[in-house]
Amino acid sequence: MKKFVASGAALGAGLILLKAYNDKKRKVWIYEDSDMRNSYEIDHEESVNAPYDHAEEGLTQLDSAYRAEWQANAFPQTKKQLEELES
Repeated sequence: MKKFVASGAALGAGLILLKAYNDKKRKVWIYEDSDMRNSYEIDHEESVNAPYDHAEEGLTQLDSAYRAEWQANAFPQTKKQLEELES
């Protein structure tokens, strides 16, 4: 009887150690920071819509994304429009 208890305890301890080893071995792979607001290249490359949209000439890809967001939220595009809203 003592052999069965000892065998069961050894088996249980072995399973716990095996599970702990497998959990340590398993690592989560994470992409590098892919937020375009932190990207140097996006802030210096010309907007992809510049050849097609006159309003985007001279804008970077980041500026273009902000512009699209501002238009979607009806944010004023120019200082003049902003001043008109404030008065």
